[in-house]
This record gives sequence, structure tokens and C-alpha cells, in this order.
Amino acid sequence: MTPSPRCIVIGASAGGVDAILKIAAQLAPDFPAPILCVQHIGAHRSRLAQLINSKGTNHALPAVDGMVPLPGTIYVAPPDRHMILDEQGVIRLSAAAKEHHARPAIDPLFRSAALVYGPRVIGVVLTGLLDDATSGLRAIKQLGGTAVVQDPSDAYAPSMPESAIANVDVDHIVPLEVMADLLHRLAQQPIPSVDEAGLAEVRQRIHDEHSIGMEAPTLKKLKAIGAPSTFTCPDCGGVLFELHDKRRSAIAVTPAMPSACERWPTRRNR
Repeated sequence: MTPSPRCIVIGASAGGVDAILKIAAQLAPDFPAPILCVQHIGAHRSRLAQLINSKGTNHALPAVDGMVPLPGTIYVAPPDRHMILDEQGVIRLSAAAKEHHARPAIDPLFRSAALVYGPRVIGVVLTGLLDDATSGLRAIKQLGGTAVVQDPSDAYAPSMPESAIANVDVDHIVPLEVMADLLHRLAQQPIPSVDEAGLAEVRQRIHDEHSIGMEAPTLKKLKAIGAPSTFTCPDCGGVLFELHDKRRSAIAVTPAMPSACERWPTRRNR
């Protein structure tokens, strides 16, 4: 199954519903790429898809496991499930451990989209607290994709945009009022060429990190991308592994068996 030529992934948290609705209302009809959207909602019921349908001309619906993303359609992550893409570009819903205290979280979608679409994906970080989406947006950029961030001065909660800008070589920083037009232009641009062979090592690292977040890893896999720290997980008491090439991202290993418990990202200067 061949994925759509382009794909847009959007992540938002505090203030995100209004931001997403504003973008959806301004999107051109028959938008030329699928849009996958994660809004931090936890396990709470979401009416975001219905709200989008009341504002815009592109159809929105809650994501269902097994859906194939189609252009002109907006897929919204459902409550208490990570929305990701498998290797064929099919939507999968996962009950894997929370990331950034959230499920659905943004980073799992962004990482999986980077692995599937490479230079064809456009990642968008909107308003929100803390730093979910930073790691995923970095993965998108590392594999040749395009990084778009809402102008922090335009955001209800500027932390997520500020974190992305501070840690990722962002391509576009824009206010919401021009976001829809920008995304339409980007979705129609030629696909940039990348050195796939030169990205093999980076791709493997992102793949390993993503798979660890979505399934129970072995200690061998953990040690390949990180090292045990002196900290423990406040939820399960497991040892936290500090990942290489990350700014204090950690994965907990429970005392009973190796498993991804939770990620607790913070940042440090390097």
C-alpha cells in the first residue's frame, strides 16, 4: 500500500482546540494531503472531530485502527490511545505507556510519521505546555521532513513552541492566521531529495527509540541507545535509562521485567 505523497502531522496541548479549529476553518477544500492531529486529551471524551466538521470544509473523524490516511481528511487521535503509523502508512492505535504524562502523546505520531514519510512529512507544533513534540519534530527534521511551529507570541501556551524552536532547526515560525495557507503551499511543493544511505544510522536510532516506546524492549535494545541513570521512575520504581543524543529523555525499566513505563523528558544544554 502506497502512502499519500505528503502527510501533515499536528500536535497541540493547552489552547490547542481553538488553534486547530482556526486552522481547519481556513484550510482550502480538498486539501492535498492527509492531516493527523494529536490534541492532549488524556482519557477524556473528545468532540474535536465534530467541532472541526462544523468549522471547515475538509472531513474530520476520530482515528480508527487500520485506517489508511487520505488527502483532504483530518484524523483525530482518540482518548487514551497513541495514534501512530505503521510501516505501510496505516493508522494504528496503541495503549502503550504514556509519554510526557500523556496518551495520546505527540512524539509517537511524529516519530512514526518521520519513519514512514521521511522528507514528505510536515510536522506542526502548536500551543501547549512543557515539551511534547520536540523530540518528534527533531526526528522529522533528521529524516528530511519540514518543521513548522506556531509563533510563541501567538500561542495561548508558548512552552511547546518555544521548546521546539530552541531544540530543532525549524523551517517556519508563523502565527495561526497564516498557518493554513503555509501548509497548503508546503503540501504542494516538490519532495526534497535526501541521502537515504547517509541517514541509515539516524533512521535506525529513531526506529529503535520508537519501538521501545511502543513495545516492551529488551535490556540489550535499551543499552544500545542509552545507559542506566541514577534516577528511578516515580510511578513504577524502575531504573531510568538516559538516551544517547537526547536531552535527558529517559525510559523506565520495571524491577519485574524490562518494559517501557514512561518517558520523562527534560532539557539540558550541550
